[in-house]
Amino acid sequence: MLSVPVVNFENKKISNIEVPKELFNHELRPDLLQTVVRWQLACRRAGTVATKTKGLVRGGGKKPFKQKGTGNARQGSSRSILMPGGGTAFGPQPRDYSYTLQKKVKKAGLRVALSLLFSQNKVWVLDKIDSDGKTKKLSEKLKALGVTSAVIVDDSSNQKLKLAARNLYDFKFVSTQGLNVFDLLKYDGCVLTKNALMQITEKLGEHNVQ
Repeated sequence: MLSVPVVNFENKKISNIEVPKELFNHELRPDLLQTVVRWQLACRRAGTVATKTKGLVRGGGKKPFKQKGTGNARQGSSRSILMPGGGTAFGPQPRDYSYTLQKKVKKAGLRVALSLLFSQNKVWVLDKIDSDGKTKKLSEKLKALGVTSAVIVDDSSNQKLKLAARNLYDFKFVSTQGLNVFDLLKYDGCVLTKNALMQITEKLGEHNVQ
């Protein structure tokens, strides 16, 4: 087990919490981080690019000119791929870029990301984060804590904290269910509540938090 200090917004220690050693002391694996981040970005990719085929271009019901006697190649539709304003042959169509990644790889990636931040003293565990929904007050508290950029993690039921954090450029509120490797690396820090830490530990397969 690993003892992690629980601090207040003045960054003063108020207690300790015991968590499994692997959560914050995992072997640093850049290859795992890359694998998980590439998967996340692939799943985010829209894949909505599209071109119109002959059947999708408007018009073209009438034969553009008679079959014989013009000296031109025969054409049956003004929307043929050979005609100006016609359709596109073999153009890009909407597709799904997402793929499946093993659950154990996702969990391992989260452990590595949390361990990386913990080794750099960029993980802050608070007893709780009370908020009235005001961005300015939350910004002042984070500044007093000494945090410049971080993911703020708490239960999704804390809607006022989510409301207060949404206008902070260098911070992002993430529920314990939505914690991910990409955001942890992007925002270069993690501020989480004691309750959120317990939920994350359970999510990653450990149940013996004290």
